[in-house]
Amino acid sequence: MLTIQKIKTNTEELKKLLTIKNFQELDLLDEVVSLDDKRKKLQGNLDSILAESNQLAKQIGQLFKEGKREEADAIKVKTATLKQESKDIAQEHEAVEKTLKEKLYLIPNIPHSSVPAGKSEADNVEIYAEGEIPKLHSEAQAHWELAKKYDLIDFDLGSKITGAGFPVYKGKMAKFQRALISFFLDEAEAAGYQEIIPPLLINEASGYGTGQLPDKDGQMYHATEDNLYLIPTAEVPITNIYRDVMLKETDFPIKNTAYSACFRREAGSYGKDVRGLNRLHQFDKVEIVQIEHPDKSYETLEEMKDYVVSLLRKLELPFRVLRLCGGDTSFTAALTFDMEVFSAAQERWLEVSSVSNFEDYQANRMKLRFKNADGKPQLAHTLNGSALALPRIVAALLENNQTENGIKVPKVLQKYTNFDIID
Repeated sequence: MLTIQKIKTNTEELKKLLTIKNFQELDLLDEVVSLDDKRKKLQGNLDSILAESNQLAKQIGQLFKEGKREEADAIKVKTATLKQESKDIAQEHEAVEKTLKEKLYLIPNIPHSSVPAGKSEADNVEIYAEGEIPKLHSEAQAHWELAKKYDLIDFDLGSKITGAGFPVYKGKMAKFQRALISFFLDEAEAAGYQEIIPPLLINEASGYGTGQLPDKDGQMYHATEDNLYLIPTAEVPITNIYRDVMLKETDFPIKNTAYSACFRREAGSYGKDVRGLNRLHQFDKVEIVQIEHPDKSYETLEEMKDYVVSLLRKLELPFRVLRLCGGDTSFTAALTFDMEVFSAAQERWLEVSSVSNFEDYQANRMKLRFKNADGKPQLAHTLNGSALALPRIVAALLENNQTENGIKVPKVLQKYTNFDIID
């Protein structure tokens, strides 16, 4: 969340920036300023009462020593009144602090100065594209048809077992999935990321820490009896490793990677754009996360973007890189790059990765700090990216590499699959 100091010192400027994200509830910033002023006033009153109570307590003790019981008893009546006053103020202070925090949770992160204005993905800006669009044979099919033809993915069986959006991977496709996961993890390790195996369930504090709550409450699966949430991405448990942690400057950069299943309730529309693997409730993904010094986070974002691009090159997929506009940038991100691959059979671009810098927005929620050169606590910056999400990568690989005799496996994956064609 935004710091109160940032809001109070730049209220009007922040309102202008938030309009780039099409945020409408700008009055929230004024409410935060007013609530913080009220909180400080209540704290001042409480401190004054407590100071007066302490002073009176000393007087009472002295009066008793001097044998002036009546005077001491009279002052004790006043201290009882002050005690009740301090209790009432403390309760009001607590209520104001709670409301203030709730308001802060509702304000999104400020977009970086390079974020273009726009309302939707149609307004995202293409930075560059690379790779040749494959020319398919006349009988080429979309991946959901190929999955049935070669008995690779059973969408109907997944619906029977669980519901729509939970496919069953079979035979060579099960091994192909494992090959991709192993490839992505090996590449991440070679790039200096430490592998983590995180829990697939998080508590409420973790959800608030990285900003999934309250913003995406309805998009997560919620185990209500235990008040736990299935993770929408490994970003959430990995980043929360550092919640309430004080780092040293020498700890940067912190680089973690994890493979996990991911769970999202957001699927539900119909049509070819969400058919097959294009949008799922459960999918596999390898995530990369960095905790970085504020002075270096945008340099790191570029490095993470280039790293994801290197994976797409090795998979020999045509891709493009987009800078997201304000209307398509997430609630918590300051700047996001999307990587999309071209799906030849569907003749459309598919998003396979988002790489984002959250600056200190998540860190402020999590109280993730480090001691700077002056020894003073300072908020760190957090970044993450998909490296990569499997479903649409698999869709593009199946479609783009299909031949009349089967589906070719990219060379980089063959040492993991131990086969070079799916037939």
